[in-house]
Amino acid sequence: MNQESVSYLKYQGKHKGILAWILSTDHKRIGLLYLYSIMSFFIIGALLGLLMKLELIAPGKTIMNAATYNAFFTLHGITMIFLVVIPGVPAIFGNFFLPIMIGAKDVAFPRLNLLSWWLYILGAAIALTSQFLGDGPPDTGWTFYAPYSLRIPTNVVSAVLGAFVLGFSSILTGINFITTIHRMKAPGMKWMKMPLFPWSLYATGWIQIVATPIIGITLLMIVAERIFKIGFFDPSLGGDPILYQHLFWIYSHPAVYIMILPAMGVISEIIPTFARKTVFGYQAIVISSFGIAFLGYFVWGHHMFAAGMSAASMWFFSFLTFLVAIPSAIKVFNWVATLYKGSINVQTPLYWALAFIFVFMIGGLTGLFQGSLAVDVHLTDTMFIVGHFHFIVFGGTGYAFMAGMHYWFPKMFGRQYDKSWANTGFLIFFMGFLALYFTMFILGMNGEPRRSADYLPQFHGGNIVSSLGAIVMIFGLAIIIINLIRSARHGEPAPADPWGGKTLEWTVPSPPPLENFEEIPEITHGPYDYK
Repeated sequence: MNQESVSYLKYQGKHKGILAWILSTDHKRIGLLYLYSIMSFFIIGALLGLLMKLELIAPGKTIMNAATYNAFFTLHGITMIFLVVIPGVPAIFGNFFLPIMIGAKDVAFPRLNLLSWWLYILGAAIALTSQFLGDGPPDTGWTFYAPYSLRIPTNVVSAVLGAFVLGFSSILTGINFITTIHRMKAPGMKWMKMPLFPWSLYATGWIQIVATPIIGITLLMIVAERIFKIGFFDPSLGGDPILYQHLFWIYSHPAVYIMILPAMGVISEIIPTFARKTVFGYQAIVISSFGIAFLGYFVWGHHMFAAGMSAASMWFFSFLTFLVAIPSAIKVFNWVATLYKGSINVQTPLYWALAFIFVFMIGGLTGLFQGSLAVDVHLTDTMFIVGHFHFIVFGGTGYAFMAGMHYWFPKMFGRQYDKSWANTGFLIFFMGFLALYFTMFILGMNGEPRRSADYLPQFHGGNIVSSLGAIVMIFGLAIIIINLIRSARHGEPAPADPWGGKTLEWTVPSPPPLENFEEIPEITHGPYDYK
């Protein structure tokens, strides 16, 4: 048996045991390294979020004081944003499936790919040490807003440097994916014959390369400001805190699209497979990805309507914010049109995909409220923003991740999961999610401020519902994760193509062999050929 026909899970190279994984340059093993590390951080972040919701189940102190709440609030944000949702879908599914879906044996730079994972682990370790070293855990939130982050004695520098290192990991991944797509597509795979998930990674890669250095420089300016008192952002030193907000959101708003574009790519793969129908408007979906990536650079100002800017700037950013909704709406329209008159195969990945469309539309529509100047003044810095943010970021990226996990799980591990438990976990998670976050819209419209460990008694009822929703959601999440872990070891063996998919990953065995293909395929038709 040659090495190409051996499953990547069973392949024995020159290293054994855990070294065979953490020193492997195989893109599939690196994808699983990301999966295990990101899921570990996700569980930590989710438990921190649950503890915060338990604190908010009643006014006054419940289970922690305000200082602890602020530290948890910051660690929850750093963990979820920098360690989970930004790298999540591209690092896990991109690493595992991009080369297979374009007919390549690996990414363009396998060693650089492994270095990206090691930088991710290093950045995570540095960020997490901020909780235990120095003068206590930072309480700035994940935005590190100046001048507060410059003046408090807590261990902000470590958290900021951790995020800086994580940025390098993101940039290297983007460079690797773009080069792989340019140089390693299978013979006959023209650009308009490439599946939509690689297209979404390609658009995301450009955002990672262009936007991430901005936050890297900004974070270094925070460190320099704290150590050398230079005066970039601190008004007492002649700096401008509004400048910090501009620089921070010039990256952090495009970062939302680093999170959501690959998620949309996952949904674009699942919908045609379970509708058993060629995707509607392939070119429109491709173009809309780049429309989102391009416009995403120009909408950061809507985060600062209440911070102070000229009337002309406010109108400009308001207009662009409404404009960026159009390419997102094009994708939703094309997904629904693909389902229309399809031969629907109802399976767990489709449930997650349809739920993604539902929660993403609510998140998108509530985002228009913040693009509207008059309404945003009322809603800014309230729980409404928290609800919107989680519907987009967690509802969007999280649901797409779960959809992709259940869609590609048989391919990744060569085993099927228990569908009954998978559907039960989905239903419980979905109900808990709506109770947890939809209630925040109502609380925010009634004026409850965000980023606070306490609230006025009139918000008590809504917070009880929201906190109980968090408990239900975590219960559903536990069912999902336990089912997947158990199935990876004891599930029924999976065939090569359990769903009737048409893209290249379904043409190789489950799990894939070491180098994906014994012979590089030649592409003669589009990726969703359901004629």
